[in-house]
Amino acid sequence: MLPLKRCARLVFNPQAPAALRRLPRYVRDWRAWTRAGGGRLRLADAYPCLTDAVPHTPFDAHYLYQGAWLARHLARRRPPVHVDVGSDVGVVSVLSAFVPVLCLDYRPLTAHLAGLRAVRADLLRLPLATRAVPSLSCLHVLEHVGLGRYGDPLDPDGPTRAARELARVVAPGGALFLSVPVGRPRVCFNAHRVLAPEAVVELVRPLTLVEFAWVDDAGALRGPAAPAAAAGAEYACGLYHFVAP
Repeated sequence: MLPLKRCARLVFNPQAPAALRRLPRYVRDWRAWTRAGGGRLRLADAYPCLTDAVPHTPFDAHYLYQGAWLARHLARRRPPVHVDVGSDVGVVSVLSAFVPVLCLDYRPLTAHLAGLRAVRADLLRLPLATRAVPSLSCLHVLEHVGLGRYGDPLDPDGPTRAARELARVVAPGGALFLSVPVGRPRVCFNAHRVLAPEAVVELVRPLTLVEFAWVDDAGALRGPAAPAAAAGAEYACGLYHFVAP
């Protein structure tokens, strides 16, 4: 019998309709494998992957481009240490290959890598001295603060308070790399918020915006430009590079 977990993966999946349409091909390939001399297949070992036969490699545009954007900035700047708050751990792990990274997260990372130190921290109360961090990132995190999704307390002012805390710790001349969903402002409870692109600049005053780019609704990387260029988006990803005075 096909293991229950694998059955559930097929049924309770956003791609389930496409997967079911491709099930006949899976059965044909199963039979063809045996005829081709591949050996007998056991049903208990079956692991149907039915949605991967596509012409191009799929990717999440927000996460791919924001990680590439941050990595390129750090490769140019080469800070002595980089602090990240809550960003995608795949990106953080790669960054630690060429710059020491302190990874702060409400749900701390338990992986062990040279160049990477992970510590539990609350974005509203960072365990960092004021104006002490030369290089700081927080990618696709601010929009979640205070919605309770990750076990944090409910707080309607979460993004405002979190942004002030990020601005507090950046050293003079230091950089903050920030990304958030931008476009039509709204709360999509309890997943995330979408912020007006120009409002994000005000959240981290007195830091100065030196670069803005964005991933548009079609998944294309745009900019540099002014934040207003993304104002008409529905669910874009704003990429902000700030510098502290």
